[in-house]
Amino acid sequence: MKTARVFVDTNIFVYSMDASTPDKQVVASQWLRSLWSSRKGRTSLQALREFYNVVTRKTRPGLPRETAQALVRDLLTWNPADDNPVILNSAWQVEDRYGLSFWDSLIVASAMQQGCAVLLTEDLQHGQVFEGLITVKNPFIPTE
Repeated sequence: MKTARVFVDTNIFVYSMDASTPDKQVVASQWLRSLWSSRKGRTSLQALREFYNVVTRKTRPGLPRETAQALVRDLLTWNPADDNPVILNSAWQVEDRYGLSFWDSLIVASAMQQGCAVLLTEDLQHGQVFEGLITVKNPFIPTE
């Protein structure tokens, strides 16, 4: 998995900024640094929109808008997937087959479109495999 593309979900970005969860902040930050330097990180505009909303409106203290905007602009260099008809149709198939919420299905479909082998998130079942292509990894579960 070290050479595979890794899709990063919203919660990983949020934890990297959230000092109220220091253990998760360290882990999330390490992942993002590694993915940044290896150029293996992928995400979607959906995840970046959610990240911006959470860190400016829901975390306490929230980030200043300008800081959050700069972070999102930096992450645009990852060429995030945007919703399109292919992703939409794929998301509906994932939703039907796996019973996920539509929003989680969009994340899975975005990861598939970008050729990711790993979906880094806390929101889905660790170890779950979608379409035989993508494995969910919860980075906060200790590895043996």
